[in-house]
Amino acid sequence: MSFVKCCFESSEGHDFLDSFVQKCTDPGCCCGCCSALRPRYKRLVDNIFPASPQDGLVKSNMEKLTFYSLSSPEKLDRIGEYLFQKASRDIYRRRHGFVIIAMEAMDQLLLACHSQTLNLFVESFLKMVQKLLESTDPQLQILATQSFVRFANIEEDTPSYHRRYDFFVSKFSAMCHSNHSDKSTRDNIRLAGIQGLQGVIRKTVSDDLVENIWEAQHMDKIVPSLLYNMQTAEKYETVSCMETDTRDGFEEDPPRLAEACLRELVGRAAFGHIRSVLRPVLTHFDRHELWVPNDFAVHTFKIIMFSIQAQYSYSVVEALMQHLDVGAPGNVDARARTRVRAARAAVLSNIVAIAAGDSVGPSVLEIINNLLTNLRASVARDSEKESDERLYQEALINALGEFADHLPDFQKIDIMMFIVSKIPSQRGKSTKADAMLQSILLKSLLKVGTTYKTTELSKAFPAAFLDALLRLSSAGEPATRALLQRILHTLLDRRGNATVLVTPTVEYAELGLIVEKCSRPDLIFISKHGYAIFSSLYDGLQLESNVAENVSAIYTTLALLCVELSSEETVCDMLQLILSIQHSAISNPVLSTAQQCQLHAITAALAALVPHVLLLPRLQEYINQIIEARREEAPHMLPPLQESYEHLSPSKMPNKMPYLMIDQMALGDCLKAHGIEASRLQSASPYSGGANLAHRHSWVEAGAAQGRDSLADISAGPNAELVDSANSSPGVQRHPLQLENVSLEALRRAASGPSEAEKREAERRKVTLNNAFRTAPFDHLLHLTQPKYEIKDKLEEIFNSLSEEPLLAGAGVLAGGGSPGAKCHSQQLPAYTKYFPELFLY
Repeated sequence: MSFVKCCFESSEGHDFLDSFVQKCTDPGCCCGCCSALRPRYKRLVDNIFPASPQDGLVKSNMEKLTFYSLSSPEKLDRIGEYLFQKASRDIYRRRHGFVIIAMEAMDQLLLACHSQTLNLFVESFLKMVQKLLESTDPQLQILATQSFVRFANIEEDTPSYHRRYDFFVSKFSAMCHSNHSDKSTRDNIRLAGIQGLQGVIRKTVSDDLVENIWEAQHMDKIVPSLLYNMQTAEKYETVSCMETDTRDGFEEDPPRLAEACLRELVGRAAFGHIRSVLRPVLTHFDRHELWVPNDFAVHTFKIIMFSIQAQYSYSVVEALMQHLDVGAPGNVDARARTRVRAARAAVLSNIVAIAAGDSVGPSVLEIINNLLTNLRASVARDSEKESDERLYQEALINALGEFADHLPDFQKIDIMMFIVSKIPSQRGKSTKADAMLQSILLKSLLKVGTTYKTTELSKAFPAAFLDALLRLSSAGEPATRALLQRILHTLLDRRGNATVLVTPTVEYAELGLIVEKCSRPDLIFISKHGYAIFSSLYDGLQLESNVAENVSAIYTTLALLCVELSSEETVCDMLQLILSIQHSAISNPVLSTAQQCQLHAITAALAALVPHVLLLPRLQEYINQIIEARREEAPHMLPPLQESYEHLSPSKMPNKMPYLMIDQMALGDCLKAHGIEASRLQSASPYSGGANLAHRHSWVEAGAAQGRDSLADISAGPNAELVDSANSSPGVQRHPLQLENVSLEALRRAASGPSEAEKREAERRKVTLNNAFRTAPFDHLLHLTQPKYEIKDKLEEIFNSLSEEPLLAGAGVLAGGGSPGAKCHSQQLPAYTKYFPELFLY
């Protein structure tokens, strides 16, 4: 092995005359000044360096070197290695001017040569960039970064299987955290670090054969470095897209450049890589306690949502929801954890709307289900006294509403039905947690309902959804029932009338209500579901726990139904309900005085609304007369509602003023005057407990009622009651005294049968009864058929009647006569001749 080398090579001897006069610069050369004997590529490289570094790169010689590299691409690796050796030697000698010239030459060769042998040159180039980055001089670090960014923007023809970027990721991330004492230098180093990371991302994301940049070891360095620079901004302004392209904008400040880099990183992420980016983001916010306040968190996640591919946006929402209940690191008290949880939920509510527009299919219900699950978990913690927990719940509800607001209407209905299915039932004794959960889920339902625009009632109230809402109308808590009514207001109000119908009133001319004719689909809907709706609202007014808010809320619901369903076909049903409410205000024993007055007030308000909506002058005149009379004698039976009516005297009680009540016959006459069929108004009310319907156990009363249709004028009394039974009972002798009081005209009418009017009335009652048993719920029918008396009292009444009253008039005469055998004769009467009012008893 020779310890002395020579610049001269026999293969290149013909070139030594070209630069014979040049001095050899290699200290290991034995020729001293025989530079002509050195390889041509080395002489070309040496010629690009000036005598003084201030003169810069010799451009003419650089052009020769570039031409030589293009014509002899196999020499590229040697040229790169030689430049690297010269730059390393200059770095060691701190001749930074020559280092800069060598780096500039490397850049020009890299941009000019795109041959398949470029990979060999790139290795020397990256070694040189790494050498500069390892130096402590900020100028060289920035220079190396800029060269690396230029390299990253070059699209290589052939992939590299062995190239690694671990060092560059670590070094650029460290530069992002620079704490140099000089602010200008610190910002430049941080900018260079961010630009370097951006270059690494561009170089690795597009090439599947290079190192996987999405691995945790890289993302745990890249993402926190970007966030660290972003959080130093004075204010956070989030835009939906990048305002400027900062790819070559080295003059940008670190926060803006870091934001641009994060946008690019998220935008290039495929579905399988989204979690790789989100995990270090969430970890960074947890470790550095950046959730409270959450301005920066909202800014960051909005950037992610605006940058991510649209079809993957729901995965960000899903990841954040799964992170809601993750505990904060360290020894943090419960209130601090709750505040962090509330801040995370607030961030979720700010970004969930962005994902709603692109979420389809199961992802929608999955997000809703996760939100409801977190709500139930919050209620289970039973932290009613912690305001932060309530803030957390409100944030989740807002997130639910924001998400639903950007969905189509048919999905909103599905969401509302899904929420209703999660509300706990009221069967049995409900716990405090169930009541809280019910209230919170109803708030969620209301939040979604406010985003829905009702077009047809049948679409807004599917049968299953309507049944579920009506079942909730009997909730135990008054506040929950009021909340349910607000949901109905939101879904019923299509013309903005709910705001002016919040409180009961009788002065509707000043409200400016918007009334339109009821459509045919709405009439079909109310004919199918009207009884269930009205019955539920009527039952809601009969609860002993009602306050003025509940009564006023039900009034608003009924007023909206009246306005939205204004039609001659519905007026009788509405007036029938008004009469039933009025009757219950007098007859319901569980209602307090205040509740009775409140019910009378809303009946007056609703009765005044009907003719105003339908333009019925006769009916409006009659209602106005009642209102004026109440203003003079009983203002407490008119709006506004009051919580207490303790100042009332006994004479002013509603049941003491029957002449101030709305009369059923008068309403029927007013409707007939306007040409409206009022027969339904004259039938028994289906809402008032069936007071006018015969009891199912009292078949005698039912038979008597039927008999009055044909024998209406037969004189009442014990003799008349036994006319038919005496004829049909064997062994009973008919006495002439039984028919003494029966007139000939009554017998003639009985023989001729019922009149046409009586037949029509009987047919109407039959139809009413059939409709009631076909459409009424089972619970309502069960309520109608409950016994109207106690068994013990009825038995005592029967026994008293048997012991005191004689069966027949003849029996009384015999018992009062002087015949000795009269008493014995009365005691020997057959048992079946005795009169029993009831034959079937419990």
